[in-house]
Amino acid sequence: MSRMLPIVLSASLLAAALYATPTLAAKAANPAGHSRALAADFGAPQGAPIEEKLVDPPGVPAPIHRNHPARVIVRLETREVVKEIADGVRYDFWTFNGSTPGPLIRVREGDTVELHLRNDPNSHMTHNIDLHAVMGPGGGAVSTATAPGHESVFTFKAMRSGVFVYHCATPPVPMHIANGMYGLIVVEPPQGLPKADHEYYVMQGDFYTTGTYHEPGLQSFDMQKLLAEQPTYVLFNGREGSLTGDNALKSGVGDTVRLFVGNGGPNLASSFHVIGGIFDDANVEGGTLVNHNVQTTLIPAGGATMVELSTPVPGALLLVDHSVTRAFMKGAMGQIDISGPAQPAIYEKGPNTTFVSKAALPAQQSMAASAGDKAADGKRVFTQICSACHQGNAMGLPGAFPPLAMSDYLNSDPQRAIGIVLHGLSGKITVNSTGYESVMPALGPQLSDDEIANVLTYVLNNFNNKGGTISASEVKAVRAAGPAK
Repeated sequence: MSRMLPIVLSASLLAAALYATPTLAAKAANPAGHSRALAADFGAPQGAPIEEKLVDPPGVPAPIHRNHPARVIVRLETREVVKEIADGVRYDFWTFNGSTPGPLIRVREGDTVELHLRNDPNSHMTHNIDLHAVMGPGGGAVSTATAPGHESVFTFKAMRSGVFVYHCATPPVPMHIANGMYGLIVVEPPQGLPKADHEYYVMQGDFYTTGTYHEPGLQSFDMQKLLAEQPTYVLFNGREGSLTGDNALKSGVGDTVRLFVGNGGPNLASSFHVIGGIFDDANVEGGTLVNHNVQTTLIPAGGATMVELSTPVPGALLLVDHSVTRAFMKGAMGQIDISGPAQPAIYEKGPNTTFVSKAALPAQQSMAASAGDKAADGKRVFTQICSACHQGNAMGLPGAFPPLAMSDYLNSDPQRAIGIVLHGLSGKITVNSTGYESVMPALGPQLSDDEIANVLTYVLNNFNNKGGTISASEVKAVRAAGPAK
């Protein structure tokens, strides 16, 4: 600990210097000290102070309908809380108001914000806040270093409209951010934002745990992974599944959806994309420049955007970081469920057709005629047992269970699959160029030779696999031989 102290003190002094001292570049660009006119200073606040009504992500405060600046009081509390980062996996998050990201703050350009930062008495660390919407030392960090059980207050005028990140900036800054201490502040333009049917708040972050992806139990922060910029998880709103399933965002056919999207980092940039959607408008880096008809928008670490999209047909749209390993192998996935009537003029699924060569047709028909009962039994075993992990469509679960559909691992050696079903499998395998390390239990004790043969034959002849037949006698021989040494 004694050897670490100078490093920590040096980091603290460096951070203070960076926040408090004007850069040489700034002095060189403005040697006379002349300031740019601040066009967004609309005068003193009018009326009684307004208490900001904060809500939990992915919710956002209501749009602002004011034609004058106000004094807006925002109250945040830094809390260190243990909660799930994935099913069965817990993590010690550092948060604003108990959530990652912290609540979205919404004010109007020209407002004076009175920010109260309280640090929970049970915290172990001093925390502060740096808001990128602040034009002042440290974005507020210099004024808000707050010890556990204390409260700090500072005020700033929101001089520029846009979508801005806020985060803790207490040294070591990357550790505080990596543990979940970030959020967004939206500064609406004086005329407000156009009406949208739905507004949601999504924020990406990279997390560094000592355990591997999906390793159960309480996981601690891994500094070496942080330094190597190799996160265990890349997540939306601080938890795998936070925006999928029952937690999916909602829309209706013909509606518009506005997403305030941030990237807390601390390290990775985000290639934000909605599968099945196109951004009608995308505010570049959260500023006033707007791009139209955008497929994927880049959000740097510590940056943000506001995107709007139409939802013209029913179904599910997927929110992803299109650095797709992060989406399918590290958790960066969300969902918008769209309800309403079908719109066949815009999107319509056609019938599925199986193409069979004339030469192969007689043999396939013969096999089907003689193996109808076996195929039905194979489907039953698959549905009752295999689909629990590999899913009903045999596509598996990203990062957990490999696909059986279109599986190069299965199709390259169907005989190998007999031993896997009988005796189980552990250790690393590669399926369709993706690594997996989950455990396949031994099913030999509970399934007969006929059942194993039937289910393997069923899988080989479905899910776009190459076909083939496994016989009960082949299974019997592998069972008799015992597990491979």
